[in-house]
Amino acid sequence: MISRIKRAASATLVLCLALSLCSCGAPQTETAEYPMVGDLKYESTVPLRYADQFAIYKYEGGYSLIDMVNSDRLLVVPEGKSAPEGIDSDIIVIQQPLDRVYMAATSCMALFDALGALDRISFVGSKHWYIENAVKAMDEGRFAYAGKYNAPDYEQLIDGGCQLAIESTMILHNPEVREKMMELGIKTMVERSSYEDHPLGRTEWIKLYGTMLGLEEQAERAFEEETAKIEELETLEPTGKTVAFFYVNTSGNVVTYKTEGYVPAMIRIAGGEYALSDVGLDDDSKLSTVNMNMEQFYDKAVNADFIIYNCSIAAQLYTIDDLLDLSPVLEDFKAVKTGNVWCTTESMFQQTDKMGTIIGEMNSVFTGKADGTELKYLFKLQ
Repeated sequence: MISRIKRAASATLVLCLALSLCSCGAPQTETAEYPMVGDLKYESTVPLRYADQFAIYKYEGGYSLIDMVNSDRLLVVPEGKSAPEGIDSDIIVIQQPLDRVYMAATSCMALFDALGALDRISFVGSKHWYIENAVKAMDEGRFAYAGKYNAPDYEQLIDGGCQLAIESTMILHNPEVREKMMELGIKTMVERSSYEDHPLGRTEWIKLYGTMLGLEEQAERAFEEETAKIEELETLEPTGKTVAFFYVNTSGNVVTYKTEGYVPAMIRIAGGEYALSDVGLDDDSKLSTVNMNMEQFYDKAVNADFIIYNCSIAAQLYTIDDLLDLSPVLEDFKAVKTGNVWCTTESMFQQTDKMGTIIGEMNSVFTGKADGTELKYLFKLQ
């Protein structure tokens, strides 16, 4: 009797193993390539050329899942349809049409502008914009200022029917704000385009917003136009010129970019060589910047052929004397002595849709073609 039970159990185990290999294995291999979202049927994955901080999965019926690395997941639900049952509780459901956005992340404004979608923004977290159409919308009262990212006007957002708050990674320093917004029913996402290593990775976030807004074709067209500008530059020969890119913070320390970040990548594509080539290699954080004291910066960048001072974050400079007021030791720098000191405009880092244009201007600077020409995002300190 016992032997028959053992044989039966053994046979059952073999049968279960066989069934698991034959019938369960295939779906697991298939679904490993895309997330399961309730009972939605997967159709395709949106191809991305440079961005690696998000993925977009398309499902039957016009549904899309936006999956950001170590961050939010958003299910975009077409107008007139409902979210399927059984989806994970952490998925943020975005119901189309999406037309009452709180834009707290400044880097996204240019992408909405490139999509012709500024009318989808009802609230903003800044009064200072450098994108022409955004300035006009602010002046005409089409944007309502709803407080900074760390001090939003919750009542205003609720009364205005805010559908989604788009936050920068700065909100991670104030997690209680996001928790409060979610508690009040204000959906939020954290924009992480600054974590992209390639400058066009930042621009490719236009596909994410195109998906959310139902403007995929416009997003693809705008991205390809900017991509073409960079692809032309990638065939250029290196200039051999070294470049330091930085600003001085209120503590007197230098804030510069890790060598594997998107700003050094822009410099390299433009034909330059990033002067701080070994910075941040041992830093596993996703921050694109690194702080160092002036002595450390001096050792690494004193012989750089060009200086580009980041005025898109720090106070605007106009002359080399303004630069030396920040730290007199900068007078020893080769670029200062030769007059090769440039500054970004305040608008540069709001122009995430113009990365190709900005890189082209950098190339003009490094090759000496910029002298006497009008640039939009860089200017020479006198």
